[in-house]
Amino acid sequence: MSHLSHQVGILISTTGSYGAVGESILNGCLLACAQVRASKDFCIKLEPCHLDPAGEIVKYVESVKQFMAMGIRHIVGCYTSISRKEVIPFLEKADALLWYPTHYEGFETSDHVIYTGASPNHHILPLIDYLCDHYGGRAYCIGSNYIWAWESNRILREGICRDEDNIIAEKYLPIGDLVADEVIASIIESRPDFIFNTLIGSSSYDFFRKLRKACRDRGIDQISEYPVASCNLSESDLQSTGADACDGHISSSVYFTSVCTPENRRFLHDYRKMFPYGPEPSVEAEAAYMATILLAKGINLVGGGDPKQVQRAVRNLSFAAPQGPVELDAENYHAWLTPRIGRSRKDFSFEILQEASAPVRPDPYLVNVHHEAIAKPRKPHLRVVS
Repeated sequence: MSHLSHQVGILISTTGSYGAVGESILNGCLLACAQVRASKDFCIKLEPCHLDPAGEIVKYVESVKQFMAMGIRHIVGCYTSISRKEVIPFLEKADALLWYPTHYEGFETSDHVIYTGASPNHHILPLIDYLCDHYGGRAYCIGSNYIWAWESNRILREGICRDEDNIIAEKYLPIGDLVADEVIASIIESRPDFIFNTLIGSSSYDFFRKLRKACRDRGIDQISEYPVASCNLSESDLQSTGADACDGHISSSVYFTSVCTPENRRFLHDYRKMFPYGPEPSVEAEAAYMATILLAKGINLVGGGDPKQVQRAVRNLSFAAPQGPVELDAENYHAWLTPRIGRSRKDFSFEILQEASAPVRPDPYLVNVHHEAIAKPRKPHLRVVS
């Protein structure tokens, strides 16, 4: 029986300052497309079409217009929130659907976006709890100058601060800029309990290397004295950072390659076989893989690619993802995911320190967190695994 083909756009920067993560996202999509094509469970096949905006916002919009001209109405991609927000108006005009495979800051829903990445209650709230329990409440915040860092730092402030002195400083760098030595010196001089890192791409890699070197030059154990915590640190980021500075960092995520499920073992085997030269799969690669599988399931169910019909078909749809059971919430089109806390290792992997016992319902607006309770974070249902 011949399979009906459906084109899917992949809108992700595989060059530019965050190209390594983008390449892992592309690989996750391509793997899913290959598996759908080979599976007897689908009577369709997905034909991927990738455009690389190279991290330039104007090129994201140009790429969406190009997809629309090609008749493509399903797009997997965007890594940064600024790129997502730029393309949404064009998706609305064209009645198209974005499958967004990235953890993000929340406070958004759109009828034209399916969110398979983590919501803020999946990553930043568990991280706040972990940091306050294990390190203290005085934070130095450094991030890339756009909405992801701004909003993440705001949630952090509300989560740990009863007085403003708990946030020692907030520093923002243009995306792709390198970290000045003066910023590193300021961090060391201020002696925070932890550093909250929302830098992305090459800025983040440079920061890890410079902080480690500055501490080493001063005879300081950076891992114990100046711990760095992130909600966006993945295996591909560790590879780009390099073995000299990649270990000992705390990451809050819903997926690590060290997750122990049969589905993840198969995912890793198939991914590494298809992409032997890397980069290693990341949480974004897994979210892109999930998004593409869910898209295929939706098209398969309705027998066509109409975005509105596909969107209705995937409500409450669940499947066994590499990270564990995943389900799309019918109300906000975000995914139920399993929060985890990990610590990076020199082999570019993560030791999982804590994980939730079951998937957690997405709460993108944090409406289930009482305002007063934010100042004293709720205990997440995480179990210690090591």
